[in-house]
Amino acid sequence: MVLAIVIVLLVLGTVLLHILSPWWLTPIASNWSAIDTTINITFWVTGIVFVAVNLFMAYAIYQYRYKKERRSHYDPENKKLELWLGGLTTLGIAAMLAPGLIVWGDFVTPPEESAEVEVLGQQWHWMYRFPGEDGQLGETHPRFMSEDNPFGIDPSDPAGQDDILVFGNILHLPVDQPVRLVMRAKDVIHNFAVPHFRAKIDMVPGMVTSFWLEPTRIGEFDVVCMVLCGMAHHAMRGKVVVESPEDHAAWLAQHPTFAQTQQPIGDAATGQSLYASCASCHGPEGQGNRAMNAPKISGLPTWYLQRQLRFYNDRVRGFHQDDVYGQQMAAMMAVLPTEEAIDHVVAYIDTLPDEPAPTTIDRDIRRGESLYRNCASCHGDDGRGNYATSAPPLAGQHDWYLKQQLENYQRGIRGSHSRDYYGSQMMMMARTIHNDQAMLDLITYINSL
Repeated sequence: MVLAIVIVLLVLGTVLLHILSPWWLTPIASNWSAIDTTINITFWVTGIVFVAVNLFMAYAIYQYRYKKERRSHYDPENKKLELWLGGLTTLGIAAMLAPGLIVWGDFVTPPEESAEVEVLGQQWHWMYRFPGEDGQLGETHPRFMSEDNPFGIDPSDPAGQDDILVFGNILHLPVDQPVRLVMRAKDVIHNFAVPHFRAKIDMVPGMVTSFWLEPTRIGEFDVVCMVLCGMAHHAMRGKVVVESPEDHAAWLAQHPTFAQTQQPIGDAATGQSLYASCASCHGPEGQGNRAMNAPKISGLPTWYLQRQLRFYNDRVRGFHQDDVYGQQMAAMMAVLPTEEAIDHVVAYIDTLPDEPAPTTIDRDIRRGESLYRNCASCHGDDGRGNYATSAPPLAGQHDWYLKQQLENYQRGIRGSHSRDYYGSQMMMMARTIHNDQAMLDLITYINSL
């Protein structure tokens, strides 16, 4: 009797929770209201079955409870009951599957007028490729992938030369225009999902998957990876910005074509004169200077230097009120006001000799080695960095600077800006270092690399 009452209360509480709690889907921002309808049909079917089965179970527990004078009746077959159960089950499964199959057919069949955008997923970020003036994406192959060609575009394919490349986690799309998203993964299985669009699909290495959608609402919407893709899976996030066609065209014009990325990044001779201002802090050979709180910059990869300098110019880095040295660096960026100036000075820094910085921290190297396993997933076993994971080299850098930056990440001084997606990943990882001793042990091991 008690168990039957508990089951009835469980059913009643579940139904009330469903009705009264704010579980409902977020406001849709695309054309896929049919997906919401399909989800609701599934909830109705499974909800009715849940209520019916549990209430029947409560009834059976009560009706056939133990009585000393009662004897059981053996009835191994009941064709009428089996037909009813089989028919209702078939009807319920068909009600759930049929709408989904119809929607799936629409989901992967784009309209002829759809634009095309490629999404490239890798641990642990997104990149995007738009067709150029010819309206078609160039051919790709994994054998062409490199630090200079991360999309693997075939250099001999004319259609790929004007492809527009977006090296970042933010995708802009025009409102009220259908777009086909073509998916590729570089390393492991990912899943590109935008909950507000009700759109998601797996990205499998060696395969090309796709779906289409039409954004219907201007705004910013989260992109998440919905497949466990490695240690920093939780930090593989991005945004889709839906805007007017005019704003989208202006945004697209800010990004380089494939042909432009294959040209030299800048003129080292011009960069040498620009570097004169940098040398006062970072040293004539980029060796860094602790007295000026300036890290070693020689040996840093060009893509990382470019990103950080642009972050300073755009107030992504050095904006926090507690980032005293970052604010100083942001002010110094007045000597590098343009993309061209940044490219020139980076080209010169690339010519500087790369000598390891002297070490000042010496603690428990064995414990530091075990702590570094988390870092190695991005920065490499040897600490030399990894372009594929957008992780700079750590080996050879000043240990006092590493300590300073880890503390900045832990405190949110660095990595908290909405546009610093890689910084936000690093902020979460830095907070796994639970005390100062662990941080010093970790840096000691990095010093040995």
